[in-house]
Amino acid sequence: MTKKLIKEWSEKGSQLDVPGTASTRIWREGSGPTVVCLHGVPSSAYLYRKVLPELASRGLEGVAIDFPGLGFADRPEDFDYSWTGLSAWLEKALDAAGIDSFHLVVHDVGGPVGFDLVRRMPERIQSLTVMNTLVNASRFSKPVMMRPFSVPGLGYLWTLQMNSPIIVPFFRWIGVLATPSYAEIRAYGTLLMRLDGGRGFRKIMAGFETTREFEERILPPLRERKFPAQVIWGKYDTELTLEAEGADVKRALGLQTDIYQVEGKHFLQEDAAPEIAERVALLVKTGKDQ
Repeated sequence: MTKKLIKEWSEKGSQLDVPGTASTRIWREGSGPTVVCLHGVPSSAYLYRKVLPELASRGLEGVAIDFPGLGFADRPEDFDYSWTGLSAWLEKALDAAGIDSFHLVVHDVGGPVGFDLVRRMPERIQSLTVMNTLVNASRFSKPVMMRPFSVPGLGYLWTLQMNSPIIVPFFRWIGVLATPSYAEIRAYGTLLMRLDGGRGFRKIMAGFETTREFEERILPPLRERKFPAQVIWGKYDTELTLEAEGADVKRALGLQTDIYQVEGKHFLQEDAAPEIAERVALLVKTGKDQ
């Protein structure tokens, strides 16, 4: 069943060649204002498979792209897998896809990558929806369960578990409620290990830019934004919490509105796809902070 799910997901997307760098796969569903959804780790664009049709049903074009090292993307040895490197690549990928102005949705490490994209192209972003991520990079410490992934040797053994039945209780513990099936969760591990045994993923984990320098680059563009924004949070996330990281994001954006909470853990897209899409559509329609 897992192989069938992955095959069906792949067939819904198309190859995206990014000249001079890693190529990838892109999924586009619906028509209307474009909403680009960024994933984090240890996931891929597969995380948005339920969100894209919900966006499409609300008159939007939902777009998701695999980052290099994950999903169906290339995993070159010499690629810059840091947050800065991924945002530089994403700018080229959006150009290759012919996407000019767009609404941006970010999650997990797709947050800092997306925030750096805001720095690179603020004039092309029409709105920003932030979900369960971090913004104060210099104060961030990886959750205990994620630290071994970036340790040489141990990282390889730790990653192997992600492509075994162990991933199911792991995801249910920190990531999801009851919605995704056993086969759907196993797909995350298969996509993580694809082609390189998870080497690209481990390089991303080792490339976290938890520095004051990175933080000071992304914060001013967020404060000076000219587009509307909102924060949506899976309220049962025990790793990136509403009270800590959620509050940091709200402050960074200068939002006066409350954080919108949904029934979900870290991977809230699995359990609250319709609600997320509805909030994104509301932000697009009103053009005002939510």
